[in-house]
Amino acid sequence: MGQGIYFSGSRSNSLANASVCLEDVYSYHNNPANLSYVENTSVGLSYENRFLLKELQNQSLAIAIPLKYGVLSIGGNTFGYQNFRTFKSGVGYSMFLTKDLAMGVQINHQMIRLNDAYGINQTVTGEMGLTYSVNKYWSIGMAVFNIGRNKLSLYPEDRYSTTMRLGTRYKVSEKTMLLAEFEKDVEHNLRSKIGIEYLPVKSLAFRGGFATEPIELSFGLGWLISNKYTLDFGTQFHQLLGWSPHISFKYVFIK
Repeated sequence: MGQGIYFSGSRSNSLANASVCLEDVYSYHNNPANLSYVENTSVGLSYENRFLLKELQNQSLAIAIPLKYGVLSIGGNTFGYQNFRTFKSGVGYSMFLTKDLAMGVQINHQMIRLNDAYGINQTVTGEMGLTYSVNKYWSIGMAVFNIGRNKLSLYPEDRYSTTMRLGTRYKVSEKTMLLAEFEKDVEHNLRSKIGIEYLPVKSLAFRGGFATEPIELSFGLGWLISNKYTLDFGTQFHQLLGWSPHISFKYVFIK
């Protein structure tokens, strides 16, 4: 995680990060193409504590600003603690290529800071995503992070992770949504992820997910406080390393 993609938003985390087709401000971190669906300026803040260790805290920010044509996005995140910390910040642009096909691109400044013995590494990475709406119930999405395979070090040669994702979303009804996704890091095994979201009422969402390689279970709740405020929280459970609680808050500037 420290050298690759950072998922963001408790909604995504509660669905095992099967988020390549989710349409919200956190798409800045999950698939920039889906920011094309954002109609009002939105801000998202997210916090995750991996395995309940203070050294593995992840905080993120995402801002989406609709323009006359397309959506401008900015954001970033930081992960780690005093002796090991990563930083990612960037800017992106998303738009509809057709009424059913959306595309997003993003450029990031990435930095890894170790203690004084190892110093700082900085580079620029790029990512892109596509989303296609087959109909009002079914959509397909893909995203690629670190397209250029940027280097982390020369001796030995090491690179920031390049991750490719392909997934789908299907709305069974107005209350139930199913998600499935394949994730392939060039240096790791293929990962499969599934998630389900159920809204018994419009203001409350129950979520669950399952992922392989490694096996993780996830679940959470979402509370639409009003049309402007949304609060999400939940946790993931790793079969060996334990719990990772998370929480996020979204604000939408509605006139």
